[in-house]
Amino acid sequence: MQVGWKWGIAAAMAAPPLVMWMRSAPTSAAEQLEPKVVKSDQEFWVLRKKGTEPPGSGQYNKLFAPGTYNCAACKAPLYKSEAKFDSGIGWPSFHDAIPGAITRLADPSCGTSCQELVCSTCGGHLGHIFKGEWMTRKFDSNARHCVNSASLDFVESEM
Repeated sequence: MQVGWKWGIAAAMAAPPLVMWMRSAPTSAAEQLEPKVVKSDQEFWVLRKKGTEPPGSGQYNKLFAPGTYNCAACKAPLYKSEAKFDSGIGWPSFHDAIPGAITRLADPSCGTSCQELVCSTCGGHLGHIFKGEWMTRKFDSNARHCVNSASLDFVESEM
């Protein structure tokens, strides 16, 4: 089943659990990669509408098992668990991504202090990157990738 973007969340609520989302007229290269499978209303809101889940609500906020965090939409690997740290902010935080996995975009809504993070493969919204915070000075990147759990899919690895 394909549902147009203009119907939004209301249509998703009436749709089966796995819904194919597709714009009728893609406007960017990333959008032309549609359709992508989005499993829940929360994933759709975050990945496609650039929403933000409430702080402390995400399933991966306090997860520190070894593994890889993939894009929930296209399953591309984004972050290794070794780069995850507890920022105390309420969202999963990483000090670095897998090389080439994310793209940084200007985000005027948060001023000059941050940039939007999107999946380099499908363009799904992940969250934001903040530079130069007190908690990130210990990392070479001096950055915090603040990522929504709804945009991630964790695959545990054996140690």
